Amino acid sequence: MLLYPVYALLFADAGLSTGQISSLFVIWSLVGFTLEIPSGVWADAYSRRRLVAIAAGLRAIGFALWTFFPSYPAFAAGFVLWGASSAMTSGSVEALVYDELAAAGATDRYVRTIGLAQTTALVAELAAMALATPAFLLGGYTLVGVASVLVSLVAVPIALSFPEAPRIEETGGDYAKTLRAGLAEVRANRTVSRAVVLYAVVTGMSAIDEYVPILAREMGAPTAFVPLLFVLPVAAMAIASALADRWADISAARLAAAVAVGGVLLAAGATAGHPAGMVAVAFCFGALELFDILTEARIQDAITGPARATVLSVASFGQEIAALAVYAGFGLGGAVVPVPVLFALVGVPLLLSGGLTRRWLPPARGSS
Repeated sequence: MLLYPVYALLFADAGLSTGQISSLFVIWSLVGFTLEIPSGVWADAYSRRRLVAIAAGLRAIGFALWTFFPSYPAFAAGFVLWGASSAMTSGSVEALVYDELAAAGATDRYVRTIGLAQTTALVAELAAMALATPAFLLGGYTLVGVASVLVSLVAVPIALSFPEAPRIEETGGDYAKTLRAGLAEVRANRTVSRAVVLYAVVTGMSAIDEYVPILAREMGAPTAFVPLLFVLPVAAMAIASALADRWADISAARLAAAVAVGGVLLAAGATAGHPAGMVAVAFCFGALELFDILTEARIQDAITGPARATVLSVASFGQEIAALAVYAGFGLGGAVVPVPVLFALVGVPLLLSGGLTRRWLPPARGSS
């Protein structure tokens, strides 16, 4: 999406303060985690691919509102739609992929498959960022927004073309039964419950990506070139996702160390006072991407019941709560503390997450 690297700047240029921008992110998260578990249950009880198609349509409508009615109410409405869209796809896509592989007896290929999918998405995002600068110079926010709307609409028929094999275990399309099965899995399966909490706490910190364009501009980058600077974190994530399969069996201690080092580099890079600091920030995003893929895959392996998307939605629900804490911190702290310092403070929980990771990260499939 061409809008991704510049939409925070769109909000700022429309006259919104850092606090108002943060309130939009809070709306986004509130809608997302309110619908997160219900949409996961829906995905388990009914059709996952149809849910993903509907989500793409909602996102397109939201981007259109931002493009043609740039104001706080339109931005808020767009985030309501995007929050609903995110909830519908979160867990649904991963569960669909895992169950398709399970039907083929190939769940050992899950990390490779999801890593390749993430890499493809991130490379497409890199291409969008490269195009965002000339598109912005040529047609401003209008051209960037229209292109994003069209890409979202194209995703609708693509989602509907996905295969969807019969589930390994069925809940008969009963919403309440599916919800109970998913929540029971999280409560009763200690490995799953701990991994869900761990996943939520660590990956929730990646919510800082919404402020990267603002950080880049405070580092001294002109608005038109912010997308090019934003390429570094996205490129790091693409590399991490591409190599995820090679590191699928990484120990909990090593993954914890990678995230901790990422937290230190995040603080150092954000406060460097120069665009070169984005290189260090990028390493942190790469570490978080690797953690996201590997931890989510191990949660999938640990799930034994039929409500796979529901369990993953519980994890994403927790992730949204952590993201809300980040948005609240930036919103309240933005009035008195510079954005680079706020980024540095996020490095602290990442540094301290090592203990939980070493104790709660499930072993890789086939490991003892």
